Amino acid sequence: MTTPNQADVEAAASAIVDAFAATDRDRYFAAFAPDATFVFHTEPARLDDRATYERLWDEWVASGWRVVECTSSDRRVQVLPGAAVFTHTVDTTVETADGRESYRERETIVFAFEGDGLVAVHEHLSPLT
Repeated sequence: MTTPNQADVEAAASAIVDAFAATDRDRYFAAFAPDATFVFHTEPARLDDRATYERLWDEWVASGWRVVECTSSDRRVQVLPGAAVFTHTVDTTVETADGRESYRERETIVFAFEGDGLVAVHEHLSPLT
């Protein structure tokens, strides 16, 4: 079993953050496995696969939502055989039909090898006050 290196995990996480910051749906979701799970404090239930999150994303965009800015700080990578855990603080500003909203959250992304590269298999956001 291959153990990912820190640089590859950092690059995979940065690709997710960059795609999210650009509201680039295709590039963002390409970084997640089809069976990835998502736990967001803003949603009433866990999202059990990428398709469910994609539908939610489409609803957000249709309602006027888009990301204005997203930055990552306080990064930490923990590597394991075949996987890695990436944690960071994420500051996000979004535009909605009701105006701009900003959030500071803690995020965990779990990566695993799929084929020749890393893919996100779980994402968890918690509010940071």
